Parts: sequence; structure tokens; C-alpha cells
Amino acid sequence: MREDLQVYDNVLQLIGNTPLIQLNRITQDLKGEFFAKVEAFNPGHSTKDRIALYIIEEAEKKGILKPGDTIIETTSGNTGFSIAMVSIIKGYECILAVSSKSSRDKIDMLRSMGAKVYVCPANVSADDPRSYYQVAKRMHDEIKGSVYINQYFNELNIEAHYKTTGPEIWKQTEGKVTHLVACSGTGGTISGTAKFLKEQNPEIRILGIDAYGSVLKKYHETKEFDSAEIYPYRIEGLGKNLIPTATDFESIDKFVKVTDEESAHTARELAKTEGLFVGYTSGAAIQGVKQLAEEGEFDENSKVVVIFPDHGSRYMSKVFSDEWMTEQGFFDSKNVKAANQIEFIK
Repeated sequence: MREDLQVYDNVLQLIGNTPLIQLNRITQDLKGEFFAKVEAFNPGHSTKDRIALYIIEEAEKKGILKPGDTIIETTSGNTGFSIAMVSIIKGYECILAVSSKSSRDKIDMLRSMGAKVYVCPANVSADDPRSYYQVAKRMHDEIKGSVYINQYFNELNIEAHYKTTGPEIWKQTEGKVTHLVACSGTGGTISGTAKFLKEQNPEIRILGIDAYGSVLKKYHETKEFDSAEIYPYRIEGLGKNLIPTATDFESIDKFVKVTDEESAHTARELAKTEGLFVGYTSGAAIQGVKQLAEEGEFDENSKVVVIFPDHGSRYMSKVFSDEWMTEQGFFDSKNVKAANQIEFIK
């Protein structure tokens, strides 16, 4: 940052130091205090800015990335956007293999950032040649001078959060945090943050949010990969049909699973109660908090930090669309459409 003017050199200098915001209405019936770590305040609107910048700069330091090289990655959308943003500033080409489960909004954003996007079927096994894992690997093999970020199996994914997210939360809560709640996909966010916090205070509880249709919760409890757990689900960036090495299962105390439907409604509830327009996985995180509270996880002295991974604008065609919610069968007598809030004047 320039010293003569209050000006940043580029958007990358805005990554990190996201705010911690107290939750009031949505958690008012729960024991304890609850705080949202709102990662949408990153310039790329998600927590994935942290790992994109960190992994790319580490590759540069090691001489793995050179000017004019191509960066390749698998992504549900957020990591891809962050990598594309960093690539623009640093002058790299960017190729992204994206799950078809990703919202149209996310895919359009990736294209807008100059990335070459391959949309791959979501409901295939990880070793299927059409899966976004295999497509990215094939692109890497075929393109000379390319680097595959491979966030699911990259230890730097954990390290990025160990060096940034964890210390920020510790400082922001003045070391008073008692619980961390975070969704687990690649596992880098929860693992890196947990590692730092546990080093400061081993009594801090680390609570992971998983999806029905994912293998993570059962693997955490049994150390066995059960393919029978796998079936299609709608939440993006949460859960997995493989076991990422970027997840440190030993640092996580407990997993809870949430449904697509309840997570979608809770994301909408966050906007209407807290004024926080955040994404599908943020809804999943708070839905998990509600379920954990029912299980007696928190008491009056709990200070719970919940990581909200991204911004609601990436889900306009999904959870914030009445049409999409209707198509999924997510509206009933309890949860009704908001169509009557719009009135056209002729």
C-alpha cells in the first residue's frame, strides 16, 4: 500500500481481515453469544481468496509458477473466481473445471473474469473421466507450463487459514472464543483455523458442518470411507464424495449433517433477520448451529464463531429464487413464497 496516499496497489491487498459481526435475532433463542466471520468482505466475496493468493504466491516463491503460465483448478465456483482474480493481477492464464451443481451465477462470474470454464457433471464418481477432478488433471497433463492448484489435496490450503483466519478470530474475540463452527468441503478452512485456535486453547470446540449425501461425517466417526453414503445433494461447496487430505479430521471434534431444504431457508432467514446477504453454505452453517444447540452443545458462557464463506449474490438463481425453490419442492405451509412482496404499478 502506498504511504503517500490512502490507496491500495490492487485488490489483492484487501484479502483477509474480514469482520466479526454479532448475530442477534436468528440466534436469540439459543444459549451463548454467536458471531459471524463474514468472508464476503474479501474482494472476491469469499473465503477462497485467502487460499488462492497464498497458494499462488508460494508457487511463485518456489519457482513453480512463471510468467505466462496457466493455472488450473477444480472448483464449485468460489475458488475459481478467486484464482481468476489473482491470475488477472499477476498475469496468468486460468482454466477451471466446474461442477454442474454450481449456480449459473457462479459460472457466469468465472467467464466474466476471463477464465476458460469446463462444466462437468456433478453426479459422477471422483474417478470418472468426466468428473471435474479428472478433467482438471487431464488439462494439466496436456498443457505445457501449467500448474494444478488441487485444493482438495494441497496442504497449503490448510496453511493459508492457519496463518490468517485463525489468528484473526483469536484477536477479534480477544481469545475468548469457545466454539468454531465451519462448513467442511475441501476442509482447508476448518482445519487451518482449528489448528491455530487449538494451539492457543485446546479446549476450543471445533464443529464441522456436513451435507446429507456426503461421506465426511461418517469417515470422521469411523475412519471408513462408505460409498453407500453418497447421493446427489444441492448445497455447493459443502461435503464431499471423496476424502480430501486437506481435511485434518483429528482437529475436528464433531460433525453434524444438514439438509438442502433447511439450509436454503436458513440462508434466506439470515437476510431477513440479520441483514446479512450471504450464501447457501452460510445458511448451512447456521442450520448446523441450531441443531447443535438442540443437542446441548452450547451454554450461557459460549462464544461461538461461525464462518460464513461467501456472498448471497452467487445464489440469485438458486436459494434466493422463488422459482428454483419451488422446483426443488422447498415451499410448504411453513415456508411460503415471498411473491406478494412485489407489486407492479401500471
